Amino acid sequence: MESAAGAESNGEHEIISWFEGVSENSGYVQTQTLCRILELNSGVEYLKKWLGDINVQEMEASALESLYTSLVPLASHADLETYIQRIADGDTSPILTNQPITTLSLSSGTTEGRQKYVPFTRHSSQTTLQIFRLAAAYRSRVYPITPGRRILEFIYSSKQFKTKGGLIAGTATTHYFASEEFKIKQEKTKSFTCSPEEVISSGDYKQSTYCHLLLGLHFHDEVEFITSTFVYSIVQAFRAFEELWRNICSDIREGIVSSRISLPKVRKAISDIISPNPGLASWIEASCKELQDKDWFGLIPKLWPNAKYVYSIMTGSMQPYLKKLRHYAGDLPLVSADYGSTESWIGANIDPSSPPENVTFAVIPTFSYFEFIPLYRQNQNCSSSIDDFIEDEPVPLSQVKIGQEYEIVLTTFTGLYRYRLGDVVEVAGFHKGTPKLNFICRRKLILTVNIDKNTEKDLQSVVEVGSQLLGKAKAELVDFTSHADVVNQPGHYIIYWEIKGEADDKVLSECCNEMDACFVDQGYIVSRKTHSIGPLELCIVERGTFRKILDHFIGKGAALSQFKTPRCTADEVLLRILNVCTIKRFHSTAYG
Repeated sequence: MESAAGAESNGEHEIISWFEGVSENSGYVQTQTLCRILELNSGVEYLKKWLGDINVQEMEASALESLYTSLVPLASHADLETYIQRIADGDTSPILTNQPITTLSLSSGTTEGRQKYVPFTRHSSQTTLQIFRLAAAYRSRVYPITPGRRILEFIYSSKQFKTKGGLIAGTATTHYFASEEFKIKQEKTKSFTCSPEEVISSGDYKQSTYCHLLLGLHFHDEVEFITSTFVYSIVQAFRAFEELWRNICSDIREGIVSSRISLPKVRKAISDIISPNPGLASWIEASCKELQDKDWFGLIPKLWPNAKYVYSIMTGSMQPYLKKLRHYAGDLPLVSADYGSTESWIGANIDPSSPPENVTFAVIPTFSYFEFIPLYRQNQNCSSSIDDFIEDEPVPLSQVKIGQEYEIVLTTFTGLYRYRLGDVVEVAGFHKGTPKLNFICRRKLILTVNIDKNTEKDLQSVVEVGSQLLGKAKAELVDFTSHADVVNQPGHYIIYWEIKGEADDKVLSECCNEMDACFVDQGYIVSRKTHSIGPLELCIVERGTFRKILDHFIGKGAALSQFKTPRCTADEVLLRILNVCTIKRFHSTAYG
């Protein structure tokens, strides 16, 4: 009989061979993928509006592809919102897809300020399983794992609710963790999460985090890697561990669940797993005292000695947390997870040894039909209120060029047609015939007062430079956000920082000046020099402020697994939290 390890190797070989084949013929596969989507959804209201009564089954594939891209317009979420709302309200006619939609995903709401409905079907869970299996197969080539071992996963479901029409709505991660595919994924990859379903779905992220940490330590010598959807969740969990480790040691020593776990189902699930283990508790206690003296540097490899890497989404708005994660991880490799959105998975990280800053994602041509809008940086005198790009006509996957920046356009199996994702990517190379993408930023400007144009990436660069000065005071940046104040004149940028440690006013004033001087956008520089934009304002908020922001989003239905701190906000509730919690304010003198 074949061993478990051998069977798993065959499974890995099988899925990698499949991907190599579709990558080699990605242009053909993409055309066939579009034809399949249109055949499955032939006659739906939205497509009939543009394609009329064309019989897509009788058309030759490449002709159908040309017809589709010439007749169906590019669309934003706003263009599809009324259709999706009708589905949410109970209209069961074929509006966007012929496939049954019984579930709607909610975007996190932290990027654009409000949550959006996105259709979720069985196909969504199946592609999630497929990309997880594919990525795991490539990772195992570099970091082989022992079948049957554990994963310390900081994963969280949010509350689900029913729409007016009776459809279940919740985050995409919540739907996936509740799906059959999530169970299959553990069997297929032979890696099992430390926490039972009761912990993942508790609905109380603080209690779930405590239990994840407790069970992670209970199984500490079995844990092969540490993971979460986003780096943020891992960092917040270990920040919490710095405060909770004594309680966790007590639970392990006595084999009794702490009174801080008040949910009966969770208490029972944990009690069924743990038992008194004084030896382990003493080892953890001694290790934590040693780690405290090193400011918790190398926490992960110290407490999970058999862990081979940390795996999570580390690009885009997650990059500011990498410094802290590296502190916790010591020499342990950081592996960036795959590239996707609520709307569709896009590409897999097939080079797991690449550092997160250099990661690329190989597009999987069977998941959706992908188009790419070429983007060119425009001169700084242009007055676009969206961003600083000039667009060309969209091109198919087979025509993208290395070094060119693009916005991704999706046509999905779940009823989105030529849907503008808003992500800017650069083609870094090819795997066989499929492009490898480097995520650049979201297109949307987040800071603008008049002619100035600054994206999330611009803000992150500025904050990174400014926060380096905190090292003088042995302080560190915990989190940040910003606001473009256009109510008070002249308008100006406000950057809110939460810091750990003590930094005197002189250092913080230097940080403020450094950030103001580091914005490279010419519109901003000119406006500051002419005083049509006022001095940058740095607000220091009290410890725990960003936890209050997290709690606000969780209360609105977001899941911790999908949470991203908004890097810029005009939300009145968030601004009220930030301003009430502000303990110091500094104004830049960088421009006199």
